[in-house]
Amino acid sequence: MWPNNKKYFYKEEAKMRASRVRKFMLLLFAVLFLIGMSVQFGMAGKSGKESAPAPEKEVVKETVVVSGPFSSASKAVEEAKKYKGTTLNVVWEAGLQSQDPLTMGPKWEELTGIKIKVVELSYNDIYSNQLQDHLTGGSSYDVITFSPLWLIDYVTAGVVAPLNPYIDQYMNKDDLKDYLNVYGAEGYGRIGETWYGLPDDGDVFVLYYRKDLFEDPANKSDFKAKYGYELAPPKTWDQFNDIGNFFTDKFSPKIYGGAIQRLEGQVYSWWDGAFSGNGGRFFDPDTMKPMINSPIGVKTLQQMVDQNKWMPPGVEKWGFVEILSAWMDGKLAMVITWPPIGRWSAGYGATVEQLSWVPKTKVAGKVGYVPPPGRPGLAGGFCLGISPDSKNKEAAYLFIQWMNSPEISLQRVMLPFALRDPFRISHFESPLYSSLWPDAPEYLNCLKEAAMKGQMELGIPGAREYAEAIDNACTSAFAGTDPKAALDNAAKRWEEITKRLGADKQKENYALWEKGPWNKEGPK
Repeated sequence: MWPNNKKYFYKEEAKMRASRVRKFMLLLFAVLFLIGMSVQFGMAGKSGKESAPAPEKEVVKETVVVSGPFSSASKAVEEAKKYKGTTLNVVWEAGLQSQDPLTMGPKWEELTGIKIKVVELSYNDIYSNQLQDHLTGGSSYDVITFSPLWLIDYVTAGVVAPLNPYIDQYMNKDDLKDYLNVYGAEGYGRIGETWYGLPDDGDVFVLYYRKDLFEDPANKSDFKAKYGYELAPPKTWDQFNDIGNFFTDKFSPKIYGGAIQRLEGQVYSWWDGAFSGNGGRFFDPDTMKPMINSPIGVKTLQQMVDQNKWMPPGVEKWGFVEILSAWMDGKLAMVITWPPIGRWSAGYGATVEQLSWVPKTKVAGKVGYVPPPGRPGLAGGFCLGISPDSKNKEAAYLFIQWMNSPEISLQRVMLPFALRDPFRISHFESPLYSSLWPDAPEYLNCLKEAAMKGQMELGIPGAREYAEAIDNACTSAFAGTDPKAALDNAAKRWEEITKRLGADKQKENYALWEKGPWNKEGPK
């Protein structure tokens, strides 16, 4: 889930849709396609120079090794040919996210004769439009896209159809074992053994830091003299605070210690993981009394308030674009945000038209990757499902099986502009992905480690309202309200939401949601 649910920073991208990449090779020649990508998009070298990306290098040749009896992608193509001439309405988030199906759709049509019509909606409209369409008896959509946060809501309302009959008939079951544990777990795309969505995006927060600043001998000496321990990527929020203060005191206004998105409507995503990492729990599971205003909750919010003091002036109004611009310009020592910044920092995709609005990187070859202190936030992600109201259910399923298969999904997560992040074990272990820029292996290892000990945002009915209350508390505290008072107000709002939705039912939903691995300390 990107800033204000990923929608607001895509304005420039809308001007560029006419220039989509359409020429994908057949699966047999996937490696040739990816070599071509390296030439088109460029890859940054380790020099860290501010000019053009480093010259292209030889890409490791790789074909995806499919375990089990057959390829799910090939099976989907063969079975789908009988639906030639069909058009599928596929819901996707507007902006850069939609470049994924707009790029892959023509290839699917070439292989099967099935046309893909991409229905682009904002993040919030995806939730409400799909729900409303089903409840009013419509059949506007064939392929449903949803956040794991909505899983229980959507299953309860009947918005998504069970996928097991199609999986049993068409999928190589080994593909299900290829999901990273946290993404294949109950509560993400399935309830019990019933799949309602194929996990399709590995959103997790990463701490990016400037290796050149952290490894500088003078900085290391000065930091140890002041704080009494070695300068290294922070493992605790106290260390994060010390390091941020140190770099700001020494280098501002040229360089600040770091920044995190604090803009209203976005900040709650950063509170959740920190709260969990500090030992917090959202509710008392026996009474459903909110625990967000506990001493742990207050400590978490106070830490965030204190961090703002050494971040750039006005950070309370910074969203994704401001963070991206300052980071790429070399003005921050640390940031905590989504995976794409790690790729763009290295210069990957620097020459592709869809990313022409992204500032030129000045930090290529200088960036390190570690999980944030405590529990990284599993901030969003997407699953692909099918509408029970679709007149083309089987064709819709075969399309998402093809898109989600190990072979095709690897191509998709390597698109520099489409925002899908690695979610399969085979993605993290791919020599081809690891060859895309010099530090890609370190990047992939970090994403995997962070995800495996990450904290999912609260995913029960009313999730958006609960999140809004937390967001308002954070924003209020940043403006000067006592953190305890701000969280007390949020807790009252949580009680109202729970009462309206039914405390007993919410208790059941919370117990179900807590079964997920994100509610157990990782790595697992």
